Amino acid sequence: MNHLILVLNCGSSSIKFALYESDANGVPRQKVWGGKVNGITGQNPTCDTSRTPKAPLQLDPAKPYHAALEHIRNLVVQEQGERRLSAVAHRVVHGGSKYFAPVVLTDEILADLRTYIPLAPLHQPFALEAIDALLEMYPRLPQVACFDTAFHHTLPMVEKILPINWDHWEQGVRRYGFHGLSYDYMSFALPERHGDLARGRTIVAHIGSGASLCAMLNLESVGTTLGFSALDGLMMGTRSGALDPGAVLYMMEIEKLTLEEAGRVLYHDSGLKGISGVSDDTQVLLPLEAENERVRIALALYVRRIAKEIAALATVTKGIDLLVFTAGVGENNAIIRQRVCEELGWLGARLDASANAANSPVISAPDSAFTIGVEPTNEEWVAAQRTYELVQLQSRPTPRRVPASVEA
Repeated sequence: MNHLILVLNCGSSSIKFALYESDANGVPRQKVWGGKVNGITGQNPTCDTSRTPKAPLQLDPAKPYHAALEHIRNLVVQEQGERRLSAVAHRVVHGGSKYFAPVVLTDEILADLRTYIPLAPLHQPFALEAIDALLEMYPRLPQVACFDTAFHHTLPMVEKILPINWDHWEQGVRRYGFHGLSYDYMSFALPERHGDLARGRTIVAHIGSGASLCAMLNLESVGTTLGFSALDGLMMGTRSGALDPGAVLYMMEIEKLTLEEAGRVLYHDSGLKGISGVSDDTQVLLPLEAENERVRIALALYVRRIAKEIAALATVTKGIDLLVFTAGVGENNAIIRQRVCEELGWLGARLDASANAANSPVISAPDSAFTIGVEPTNEEWVAAQRTYELVQLQSRPTPRRVPASVEA
């Protein structure tokens, strides 16, 4: 019998969910069903699935998150029919310096993961709340944590360590990197698309509402832009990206911002939204830039920061063989890709305009110094596949050891 794996990706106000059906060969890339609950903590929550349009959803205001998970469970029961649900895969943003691979969750591991909440306050608490709720609903079902930080455990020491007192390194203050499930998917998809080229000097640009870059050699992470927290590196929709720490000290010392207020500025009121004063969405901003100077400046800085960090990672890989754009903006915004590649013209980047406009898998021109591509990410499938591999491994009977006297 084929089994189902439920994948959950939990944010502060939304939960994405998907069902994958495994067979003897693993998990097919196409999910069998999925959906999203939006606006969980707001006044008008909604739910839509691959079979039903968006509709209002009534949630218990005292426990809206738990109520949303109950609703998802009821939908899953309807969808699974006679098929067996064999595991739940959770996207967990932070595995700290301890967890480098998916794990079946235990009370001890959950206690560990709670200590990482300060490192990922926008994501970690909600994934853990979902895990607690699902453990209550399905106490005997394996719950697997798939970590966004895990892919970057191959970073060399010179990339992990931060230029602060050594004591902080020993306390776990270091570069962790994020978006690891997306980059893990690229380690499957890029060799399928580009062959051995993908095993060379590859840079992947995961550009969505959150954004980062990953430099790979032989499909392993050797450099990335997100660091200790999800605030580092590229300018994002509402997050600042890399910022002079002195600016934060100034805000707190001179402008008298509290720690909480400074956190809100950096996580929610910066980036495209903060500079433009209009939106964190490039699709909204692009039509406005001709008449709005702040919008124009915001987009120019956004593009510049992506291009600068790609060039910086080219130092790590000693050149570029393959540059790939993925995630919401990376996959769908041809204008942003064009502007980034124009900034990289000095490195030999050349686009095929029609291929770029069509979001084609290869968008580089024949005379480009390196291949440039677009590859849709599939973080949900990676979580399902890694969960399948882990649960299958743990369900295999342990080989009976032959007694020493017989071995002799």
